[in-house]
Amino acid sequence: MKTGYQKKLLSNGLRVIATPMPQVKSVTVLIMVEAGSRYENASNNGVSHFLEHMMFKGTKNRPNKLAISSLLDGIGGSFNAFTSKEYTGFYVKAAAEHLNLVMDVLSDVLINSLFSTAEIEKDRGVILEEINMYEDEPQSQVGELFEESIFDGSPLAMRILGTKENIARMERKTVVQYFNKMYHSGSMVIGLSGLLPENYLEVAEKYFGQVKGGQKNQFVPTNFIQTAPKTRIKFKDTDQAHVCVGVKGYELIHPDRYALDVLGTILGGNMSSRLFHEVREKRGLAYSIGAGSEEYHDSGYLVAQGGLRIPAVFDAIKVILEQFDLLTTELVSEKDLRRAKDYWKGKMILALEDSYRVASFYTSKELLRGKVETPEEVLEKVELVTAEDIRRVAKDIFISKHLNLSAIGPFKDEDKFAKLLEL
Repeated sequence: MKTGYQKKLLSNGLRVIATPMPQVKSVTVLIMVEAGSRYENASNNGVSHFLEHMMFKGTKNRPNKLAISSLLDGIGGSFNAFTSKEYTGFYVKAAAEHLNLVMDVLSDVLINSLFSTAEIEKDRGVILEEINMYEDEPQSQVGELFEESIFDGSPLAMRILGTKENIARMERKTVVQYFNKMYHSGSMVIGLSGLLPENYLEVAEKYFGQVKGGQKNQFVPTNFIQTAPKTRIKFKDTDQAHVCVGVKGYELIHPDRYALDVLGTILGGNMSSRLFHEVREKRGLAYSIGAGSEEYHDSGYLVAQGGLRIPAVFDAIKVILEQFDLLTTELVSEKDLRRAKDYWKGKMILALEDSYRVASFYTSKELLRGKVETPEEVLEKVELVTAEDIRRVAKDIFISKHLNLSAIGPFKDEDKFAKLLEL
């Protein structure tokens, strides 16, 4: 899995992270930008995602989406875009011989997008239906409720898609102003991976050297203060209860973040995890059950999430909390620790066989941390995690007053859930 990378700067200060993969015949170009829902405010929440939708809808050189998509389809390329709370990404993956064309199209999209009023009006309806779709999927929505609870009062609590009210009134000038403010060389990283030519930097300079300069984008820090457990319950006439139970975790650069990741794997990362065994296999209380951690610039959390049998929802929550508490008192076995580490290693190795995954790994590290952490360095830190580290981290995070619970289902008595939140 040995991979090497090169970090270079274009004349405008734009960072380029190149990861040669001579064993493949493809190339991925990924542009990541510091623009996501945490960079927004209550009045423009949703604009990062709205902007992402507009970027492949036409440029000065290619007047509509068909002109762009037919060009990329014509070389068998795959392309897409995505928005998160901390970044937006745009990528094209194609045969390596088409690198120049891929760079030409992506730079055109990033520099010359038209943001036409007609396309904005069309996508307004598309995004509203996207919001409706997620509202009809309680398995997705319960996670949003959880983040709204645990990050209450912070921009991290805002939804990536925004509110229906904001999307309904989103104007072209709002989108363009946000683009002009957020999209510049100081906020972007170009990731290149795959079969790269020796002159890849010249190619990048040719197409992206025109991106305007700028300084790193700033966001409102998360001021996490929680003095009592919190619940957020949404009534919905469902056939299954969807529940999240979790606590504050660690930020990206915290020295214990990988210990927390291993803890999450042991707790609920796969079908041999404790929650899968105790909640589903042993008691039959759920179909889906799992746990994991999420890290942001300055905060994070660990959460267990399940689709539970409605009559058994309270019993299942008790089991989840018991497993939280058990990790604070008992050392995990060397066998369980070894299995979790090997699972982590295996998943990473498999992911990094793909040029897009490689580009995503390295580019996101540079964008979010300001420096690259190689897979070898990550795995070394995971390997150093001990059973005592797991117990120490568990004691640090599993505190009754820091518990958060969200649930969607045919429930009206929030107090019944609140009474369960104690370790």
